[in-house]
Amino acid sequence: SRQTTFQDGGEEVEDGAVYNVTLKKVQIQQAANKGARWLGGEGDQLPPEHTVRQYETSKIRAIKAGTLEKLVENLLTAFGDADFSYISIFLATYRAFASPRAVLELLLDRFGNLETSNQGEMANLNSLESEMVLRAEIASVLRAWLDQCSEDFREPPDYMCLLKLLDYLKNNMPNSDMESRVQNLLKQFQNQEVEAVDGFCSTSSSDLVDGEELEISNPEEFSSFQDHVVAEQLTYMDVMLFRRVVPYHCLGSIWSQRDKKENKNLAPTVRATVTQFNAVTKCVISTILGTRELKIQQRAKIIEKWIHIAHECRILKNFSSLRAIISALQSNSIYRLKTTWMCVSKDILLMYEELSEIFSDHDNYLTSRELLMKEATSKFANLDSSEKENQKKSQKRLQLQKNKGVMQGTVPYLGTFLTDLIMLDTALQDYVEGGLINFEKRRREFEVIAQIKLLQSSCNSYCLIPDQKFLQWFRRQRHLTEEESYKLSREAEAAADTNILSPKSQKSMVKRISTLFLGTDVFTPPKEQPLKSSPVGGSSGESTDSASVSSCEFNHSETEDVCVTPVSSPEDPLKKGSISSDKGSGSSKGSICDAGSGLDSSVPCRDSGSGLGSAPRALPVYNRQSEGSCIIRVSMDGLQDSIYKSILITNQDRIPDVTQRALLKHNLEPDAVEDYELVQVISEDKELVFPRDANVFYGMNSHVNFDFILRKRA
Repeated sequence: SRQTTFQDGGEEVEDGAVYNVTLKKVQIQQAANKGARWLGGEGDQLPPEHTVRQYETSKIRAIKAGTLEKLVENLLTAFGDADFSYISIFLATYRAFASPRAVLELLLDRFGNLETSNQGEMANLNSLESEMVLRAEIASVLRAWLDQCSEDFREPPDYMCLLKLLDYLKNNMPNSDMESRVQNLLKQFQNQEVEAVDGFCSTSSSDLVDGEELEISNPEEFSSFQDHVVAEQLTYMDVMLFRRVVPYHCLGSIWSQRDKKENKNLAPTVRATVTQFNAVTKCVISTILGTRELKIQQRAKIIEKWIHIAHECRILKNFSSLRAIISALQSNSIYRLKTTWMCVSKDILLMYEELSEIFSDHDNYLTSRELLMKEATSKFANLDSSEKENQKKSQKRLQLQKNKGVMQGTVPYLGTFLTDLIMLDTALQDYVEGGLINFEKRRREFEVIAQIKLLQSSCNSYCLIPDQKFLQWFRRQRHLTEEESYKLSREAEAAADTNILSPKSQKSMVKRISTLFLGTDVFTPPKEQPLKSSPVGGSSGESTDSASVSSCEFNHSETEDVCVTPVSSPEDPLKKGSISSDKGSGSSKGSICDAGSGLDSSVPCRDSGSGLGSAPRALPVYNRQSEGSCIIRVSMDGLQDSIYKSILITNQDRIPDVTQRALLKHNLEPDAVEDYELVQVISEDKELVFPRDANVFYGMNSHVNFDFILRKRA
């Protein structure tokens, strides 16, 4: 019998690198004499006096921090150090601190140059006993690189890295399989057009056939599509885009830079999923509000149809379109259709409530996280419903899926992963003492990226056929602007015959809908507020009703992106997701989030000490001070007051430090610190203004949201 124990072996420090050492101790129980062993006696089947316990101890050495040169060198030695996942972690995250060219040059010129190695520069690589071993190690790394991250070599028009690699292979591994593979990859890239941002998204209006024009949805045409067909086609589009996502595009240090002018083409594969998510959200809103002549019951039927489609997405394990539909139904312009919602049947409202609860922000979106991991590798959806009728329908639809005999993959809502990676990037340092690259941070990031890659693999199980009729209809939809959707929403509500319900039943229905959105908090809809222009376009994310609801956490600083704030009871401004209001205007605004940093707490962690040798501690989080640090949200006053950035502060930070970091995050000149003042928003009519050299951590009010405004001094 074998029993394995692990023991912390401390740290090993070398020039330019720090390693974490773990001792792996394996106990082997064997028969004590040759006769017993020859007869086949196993240790656990023999009495103690006939056995002897032997121990095998091996050392696992994992690099914690190092120079780029040491990290690249470790690609060749990690296997010998029993750090078996190192190559995958490095390849998935190195773009945060190095370019493909820099890594390739180090790998081939410094470590792959056999003439140089003979002169003693490779003396520290004791495990490489010969040139053949060295060549095999480099080949192994290159093979893994091509397998896992071939997109790294897509560098049109000159493809310098691929040509350099090809030159190395011709000289060192002529006529090898890898040489022909690299040649084929080069031809493939050269034959393909450079893919633009919207080239990833099959739903772009630029894909319209000649003569086609954008149009507002025809209710009859939309109703002609069966619910499961719509869900399957949305899933087909989501799967195509999600499978193309390049994992390193999701890294917080990369995704958070997307707003800079020079980065407009950064992370195109992630932008494409954002565009598709918002296209679905806007399509839902347009189909409900786009036709003025609809009667209340007809509009209610369209809402019911979208709830059924969301349920079909749930059966297909498509959490992306599911969330897009729920977000649209919770947007200002749809949520405020109180009379229309009263005509939605009780069973369907309960179905909608159950689907909405999947994306509850309680405990860092624990419900959706657990469900996603539970279903990531399951063959079919695990459907539970507290409503008998809904449970019957769910099981019937699920059985039809099972009868087809085709497994389903899982399409996640990517915003959750983007949020986790943004939080990790904010909370953990890029460099540690001595200017070494903090590779522990990259290991933590890889835990999130590994989940994305697992789900991408699961998507290969889908077997969906495109329905051109629906796809063309979807592409033709003209999306309403924020102002249009709000105006149409007011018109639809004003035209509703409020006498169709008695005052008593009306009050009861308002209470039921309020409880549906707010949990146990009963909410009285506010008086209409005048429409306030928003700096961001889109059909949702309205900046009017204080009853705005949503759970969108994608990139919301771009004009095509949509996000509306989760609703909370107005009586409880401290509750998570509470409504943020403009000063003195009384109108709520959609939170435009920093790459999905809308989560109120960080990802669960194992060891978040960002410095070497630090004791394990919890990651800093938003809205809570712990162990001398926390995360605050800083928005710019004026034109960009709805865009916030997450910033890590410690108990050592003073106003100039925090102000400078906030300016950098908002892509403004960091030298202009003296021109700005930092204030904390206490309530709608109260602010906390900090003196010029105050300690932010100790000076802030920790009993309200950690929301700050950076305002130009008068």
